[in-house]
Order: sequence, then structure tokens, then C-alpha cells
Amino acid sequence: MTTFARMAALAALSAAAMLPETMPAHAGSVTQPGETVGLAAGAPLPEGVYAVNTADYGCRNTSPDSTCVGVDIPVLAWATPVFLFGGRLQLLTAVPVVGVGVQNGDYTSGFYNPFFAAQVAWDLGNGFGFSYMAGFYLGVNTGVAFDSTSFNQRFALSYTADGWNLTANAIWGIQANGVSTTINPNFLNVDLTATKKFGKFEIGPVAYYSTDLNNPVPFYQKQSQFAVGGLVGYDFGPVILQAYLTTDVYEQNYGGKDTRLWGRIIVPLWNPPAATQQTALLHK
Repeated sequence: MTTFARMAALAALSAAAMLPETMPAHAGSVTQPGETVGLAAGAPLPEGVYAVNTADYGCRNTSPDSTCVGVDIPVLAWATPVFLFGGRLQLLTAVPVVGVGVQNGDYTSGFYNPFFAAQVAWDLGNGFGFSYMAGFYLGVNTGVAFDSTSFNQRFALSYTADGWNLTANAIWGIQANGVSTTINPNFLNVDLTATKKFGKFEIGPVAYYSTDLNNPVPFYQKQSQFAVGGLVGYDFGPVILQAYLTTDVYEQNYGGKDTRLWGRIIVPLWNPPAATQQTALLHK
């Protein structure tokens, strides 16, 4: 398993681009569709503490004016020395910032729902890895966030041998029971990656699908979308940069198709000596 694949697995923990793709009607997925594409979400990380920042900006061609959304997600993750059932225990916290508005119209920004999660990731051998994550988004009232808590589970399978990153990450969100002024359906996201590393560079196609699983209120129309795009990355060793561009090829009840530019930086803050040596060897 390459260092890029192992460290990119971390950003999958950053779960948190966590943004509904609409204006503050607050509908659709709580986890932003497409936020984990390009990441080996099923692969365990070397032990250590990591900082990840994922940012994206894009507009949906709603009528009469486009709806634009920008997100910045600072994440702190700890790949612990603890193993559960043979898999590494990984913990994270994230507090995203969101700005949303209509072109030539209103604009608002603020903190999005904080995310807290634990993940167990297994190295299955022969380049394969699998992970399970359980976490929750804390309900807050900031004008750009959901005011109710929701639960989040993730199931990721990765193949990372020979510089490949072939990953499918399924994200299942469940709304907690309770009174809410925002519309928060249960949802399913599937983020897909098929990239190849050539030396320090990585390139390949990415895609994502999202769909609502229920109608939280009688008048609600379930939303779904499918987007495709391409990714390029560079491994500076140990810092990793990624950028990708995606666009909807299908959408239902979003009011228009979304085109979005994404960027990500992964920085290891601390590794124990053994993990540091392992990382250095894998970069060669």
C-alpha cells in the first residue's frame, strides 16, 4: 500500500464537507456528496496526528440566478495505536465553515454542523482495505447548518496496490428523532474513485451519487444526483495536494446542475518514530 493511499485515507475521515447542496431550505444530504472522492477511504493510516483541509466552491444553475456554495473544512484526525478486531482505531473532529448565496442576491455564511466520528480500518492484504466509520453531526442553529443532530455511518472498500486507488465509499445518514425547523431527510451517498499514481503525480476519474431515502415532511420531493469529474494530485512527501473538478450529469429536484472545484491538503503533524520511518520508505 503506497504512502499516498494510506495518507489519503485520512482525508476520507474529513467526512465533513457536510453541506446540503441547496439554499437554507436545508434539504438533501448532510454529508456533502462527493467530499470523499479521490481518497482511499478503506485504507488504514500510519499511527499519528494529521491535519486535513478540504475546500470547494461551485454553482448550481438554478433559475433565474445560480445558487453558489463555498466550503472550508479543517479536520484534526488521530490514527491511534489501538487495534479493534484487527483494525486500526482512528478518531476525528471537524468544524466546517460554509458560505451560500444566490448570484445578484442574498449571501450568508457561518459555521456548519460539527462532526465527531470514530473509524476502524483494516488492511486486508494484497492491496485491499476496508473501513467502518460511525459518527454524528451535532445540531446547531447558524443559518447555514441543520438545527438537529444526525447519525452517520460509512462503509469503504479500497484497492491501493501498484499506485492504484480504486475506492467505493458508501455514506448512510440517519436523522435523529425530534422537533426541527430544517428539512433533514435520511440519505445515501456513494463516492467513487479510480486513479493511478505516476511517480509523484496522481490522475484519474472520480464520480459520486446521492439520494434521499425518505420524505421528512408531506410536501418534500426527494432529491438525487450523479456527478462525474477528474482528479490530479501531487505527493510532496509528506504533504499531499489534490484538486478535482466535478459536474452533475443527472439531478432530480435540486433545481439545476452543479459544477464544483475542489482542493485538499493533507499534512502529518506527528508520527511516532516507527511510523515516520514507514512513511519515508513508502514515499521512495
